[in-house]
Amino acid sequence: MVPKEVFLTKGVGRHREKLASFEEALRSAGIAPFNLVRVSSIFPPYCKLISRKDGLSKLKHGQIVFCVISENSTNEPNRLIAASVGLALPADKARHGYISEHHSYGQTDEIAGEYAEDLAADMLATTIGISVDDKLHYDERRELWKMNKEIVRTMNITQSAQGSKHGLWTTVVTAAVMII
Repeated sequence: MVPKEVFLTKGVGRHREKLASFEEALRSAGIAPFNLVRVSSIFPPYCKLISRKDGLSKLKHGQIVFCVISENSTNEPNRLIAASVGLALPADKARHGYISEHHSYGQTDEIAGEYAEDLAADMLATTIGISVDDKLHYDERRELWKMNKEIVRTMNITQSAQGSKHGLWTTVVTAAVMII
């Protein structure tokens, strides 16, 4: 069972109950009607990245669906939370890529997204044999990956939100959803 396609999605939910806020976030992301199974970080060889709309159209309600998912929740008023999934794809489609998940407090979409993207690229770089000093700034490492021409594409999908002023649970979720 190797996924042939993957799509990225995100959502946010708010409710007085934590579990219900998670359900609302899954609804916002479009993946609530599926039985989600969390998997680790491999983007399969020859797998195609597709749009959320196309991906959702290929799934049936109640279906078991594999995904890499990141989530974060708070009931603290105004607390900034983020969930991000990063993706790094190799130039050689016969090799696998990496998907990372990151969740944080106090980080904007941009900061959390870059972190997740950087993490996925670092994991891919080590499997390809690219040695990059982790003390270098993200942009410097990205430039080294591009010069090496082994990592062809990196990206992220990130959802952040501030906790409800009224103390409701706020949940953010992002996912890389796999189509078998």
